[in-house]
Amino acid sequence: MTTISYNIVEHDGGWAYKLGDVFSETYPDHASALAAARLVALEHQVGGESAEIAYQDSRGRWHEEHADGGDRPEAVVRDAES
Repeated sequence: MTTISYNIVEHDGGWAYKLGDVFSETYPDHASALAAARLVALEHQVGGESAEIAYQDSRGRWHEEHADGGDRPEAVVRDAES
């Protein structure tokens, strides 16, 4: 199973959670960012409907594949202050 990590970081004069290179909105305090990240991590693990999807890669090529709605990663929240 794949694991993804949401990291709590200082950002833009406040706090945010970050997945890869993408930041959430800025929260006024650490506790708010941590609570939001925990909620997002839980929601990220919820399965959905299976579907056929199409997407374009970074080279401009299109791909089609089956997305299993139950194949969700484990999502964790990492916080250096906890």
